[in-house]
Amino acid sequence: MAEQRSGGGAAADHGGRAAPEHVLVVFPGYHRPWATWINQRLEAHGVRATLQRWDPPRETPLVDSLGDLLLARGTVLLVLDDWFFQLGPRPTGEWNEVLRGFVLERAERFAAVNLTNRTLLPATAVLEPVSLWGVGEEEAEARLLNRLGIEPRRQAGRRLTPGSLVRYPETPPEIWGEVPRRNPRFTGRDDLLTELQERLMDAERGKAACTLLGMSGIGKTQIAAEYAHRFSPDYDVVWWVSSDDRNVQRDRFGELAAVLRLPSGNEPGERIRAVREALRRGDPHARWLVVFDGWDDTDGAGVMLPQGPGHVLVTSRNRAWAEHTDILDVPGFDRAESTAYLMRRAPHITAPEADEVAAEFGDVPLPLVQAAAWLGESGMEVADYLRMVRDGRLSTVDERVGDGFPNASLTSWSILINRLRRAQPQAIDVLSLCASFAPGRIPLGIVRAYPQAELPEDLRWMTTDLPAWNRALDTLVNYSVLSRESRGPVAGVETGPHQESVHMHRLVHDIVARLTDGEHRAAHRKAVRALLAEADPGNPMDSRHWPRYAELLPHLEPSGALASRNPRVQTAVLNCLRYCFRSAEFRAGIRLAERIREHWSAFMDPVSAEMQELTTQECYILRAFGRFREAYELDLALRARLDEAAARDELGSLRSAVSIASDLRFLGQYQESERIQREAFDEARRLLGDNEFLTLVAGHNLGVMLRMLGRYKEAYEHDVASLARSENALGARHSHTLSVSNAVAQDLRLLGNYREALARQENNVRFHAQVLGPQHLNTLYARAQLALCRRREGGFQQDLGAAFESLLDQMQQVHGREHYITLSSINNYANYLREHGDLAHARDLIQEAEAGYRALVGPAHPVATGVFANSALVLQASGQRADALAILEGALAGLTSSLGPDHPWVLGCALNTTAARNFNGRVGDAAELSRETLRRARHVLGGEHPLTLSCQVALATDLRGLRENEEAGKLEEDALLTLTRTLGAQHPHTLSARQRNRPYWDFEANLG
Repeated sequence: MAEQRSGGGAAADHGGRAAPEHVLVVFPGYHRPWATWINQRLEAHGVRATLQRWDPPRETPLVDSLGDLLLARGTVLLVLDDWFFQLGPRPTGEWNEVLRGFVLERAERFAAVNLTNRTLLPATAVLEPVSLWGVGEEEAEARLLNRLGIEPRRQAGRRLTPGSLVRYPETPPEIWGEVPRRNPRFTGRDDLLTELQERLMDAERGKAACTLLGMSGIGKTQIAAEYAHRFSPDYDVVWWVSSDDRNVQRDRFGELAAVLRLPSGNEPGERIRAVREALRRGDPHARWLVVFDGWDDTDGAGVMLPQGPGHVLVTSRNRAWAEHTDILDVPGFDRAESTAYLMRRAPHITAPEADEVAAEFGDVPLPLVQAAAWLGESGMEVADYLRMVRDGRLSTVDERVGDGFPNASLTSWSILINRLRRAQPQAIDVLSLCASFAPGRIPLGIVRAYPQAELPEDLRWMTTDLPAWNRALDTLVNYSVLSRESRGPVAGVETGPHQESVHMHRLVHDIVARLTDGEHRAAHRKAVRALLAEADPGNPMDSRHWPRYAELLPHLEPSGALASRNPRVQTAVLNCLRYCFRSAEFRAGIRLAERIREHWSAFMDPVSAEMQELTTQECYILRAFGRFREAYELDLALRARLDEAAARDELGSLRSAVSIASDLRFLGQYQESERIQREAFDEARRLLGDNEFLTLVAGHNLGVMLRMLGRYKEAYEHDVASLARSENALGARHSHTLSVSNAVAQDLRLLGNYREALARQENNVRFHAQVLGPQHLNTLYARAQLALCRRREGGFQQDLGAAFESLLDQMQQVHGREHYITLSSINNYANYLREHGDLAHARDLIQEAEAGYRALVGPAHPVATGVFANSALVLQASGQRADALAILEGALAGLTSSLGPDHPWVLGCALNTTAARNFNGRVGDAAELSRETLRRARHVLGGEHPLTLSCQVALATDLRGLRENEEAGKLEEDALLTLTRTLGAQHPHTLSARQRNRPYWDFEANLG
């Protein structure tokens, strides 16, 4: 019968014990979540508690270590499981002796909770441990309080809310993303884990990011996984991102968007942006941890690293992470940690023997794990084992592994491989096959997913004997050679055997590749190539297949696929390259294209269809990445080979001409680009007809070039015809059709038809988002054009600032700050800020855009010159009129030289130069230039174009300054009437002219 307790005074339980005023909670670091929860519950009931992590050194007698705990007042509560009694480690007999003697004599000072259903040491009964294993939070709390004789407070019945600091350890975080299984043999590292937690917890909001830095095999991944498990109650989201390969990393991080139920499409950049924004806001979860495991390349850090209220943990070998995160160096084990681990895995060895083995392997965790596994499984005496290691009798390779590992580690692996070869030869088959993939995540499931792939005779059992397959994998996992991974279902991606993967550490991969290399290696690599070809979805334009391509991509070169002469493998290789372009993985695409070219050049005709397609895709990627000159040189080299070929390749020459024209356009050679593009378009129509895709592409490119030349009316008429052909051949929602429709709207805006352009562009953006996703490159470009339409139309001024800023942020997230698309957004936002009075911010942005374009295309490029002219407008608005005039005069001369005097860009720059001359007292010079500019604008753009009318208002201002008021009045009146009729009485241009504000023109940077 339960004892009834009053609310005051000390309560009693076991033997009438009084409730303690203080409890010392003693726990192994492994069970910190439990200790933290116990501490919180005790303090909630008015009992002061202190946490004491406990791992007594082996050299200190156990009686002394336990006696030290009794120096604290109150009750010592031991948090027990079978692991607790391996701390030290110590012989079982020592523990039983101390429990039966020292602890029994002081039983009133000790209590315990039991967190396991495994059998504890018999003498543990003296502690009367209460079991918390497998029970709910409310029952666990009741048992804990009852064991300590603590009277529950009434308000303590309230359960923890989602925002509480400590979650019940048996309650996992709401989102738990592919964190490796907890290693039950994880050893030591308590101080390092505690320091890691303190650094993350103490960091400023948005800066809680730490990199675990160390060589391969030092245990970085194990520490990160243990941190995720040990401190999981502190988080609502824990997401693990394997980062050995950038493509896999981006797709894995982007998968969090679906789990968080964020509105996003399938394009990686779009999902990443959505995830980073949600993490930054802390919505829907503020307590999050993202672990990037094996991230050695810091190039994408600015685009990928999340910020916000949560924490980021990176594991890497690259010290350059110090520029992005806090750094925590991961050393080898302490010697005590090494020996403790060895003695736990191999209980038959003594402390001095464990010390000798640890010294042999330099306290590096990975080889120690293998040594411990061997010694524990085989029962071999340490002297015999070390003799085999030191004399290298079983080693097949004598050279160093690298990363600072001693030679002995390779020999240790040799022992393990030879043992597996005798006891489980099928495990060696799996290992040898894995060695033909790249390290990191290996999509090993494709072996069973595509049984039609031709496997060599020694591997055919893998597709027919599932039990043997599972046994082989289990063996390798048990020996810490592989770890299992599985990809959960992803929206829009089919699930199946190809989702099954394993992970092989790069050091393990290197060693295994050396030790299993033999007569079957060539056959195994051929098998992997065949599997990769079978796994190719066949359509890299479909974003639903991008996660699959991201998994296949790292394994192309290790398998020998890049050097394959098999047409099907070559097709898969080219599809992976196309995936890099379509998914905006430009860096990976450039590296892949270079390696393909290096291999194919050794045996393939330089003008073969495959080499031509390689050049086409490589140039696509180079141009998209902003490396225009390299694309041009590559195209010229191919064109020279085509010209030298014995037989004329009309189609190849046509493709080459289309690509060269695009190169020239980006390089600013507009007249030559237009000539080649027009010839290519005519040739495509003759050779292929109007509706073939290459003809449609050539036609669209010609329209772009006409627009860049300032021939807006001709571009519009051409683009309208191109749009009709594209809609007829491809459909209204094809991505190419959307691009042409976007061009038509741009033509309309540049012609001054702002309302019509806006209406069309609003539809364009909606269709782009539906078809390609809101963060696709083409969608972002369409949104940028929409913002310009709204600015020119005049009715959206209050909302435009936020729109320009948001668009710039998203451009940066997807493409980086120095990409030419982002530079265009920086320029356009700077123009808006200058117009609305934020001169300091505008100056910073325009200087950034100018420097970016100068670095990208050179200072003489028309676009770079145009942005330079924009900087003069900021100076002029700031009162630096002389400096502004000097810049504008130089820009006008440069643009006139490269584009000719009648180009709209030249006319706009001339308009600004007239204002600068006027402001600097050179009114006569201003009027002379204004009159000439107006004459040319009427000829090129017509009398009703907004730029022409701006030139007319400017001339009236200059004439008024010369006291030629009659002509000035007529010009001004005519301009106001035309502006009112074409744009409306309330349009900003009309209002500005009526108020006699000097008009200006700002340059919209666009490389085409």
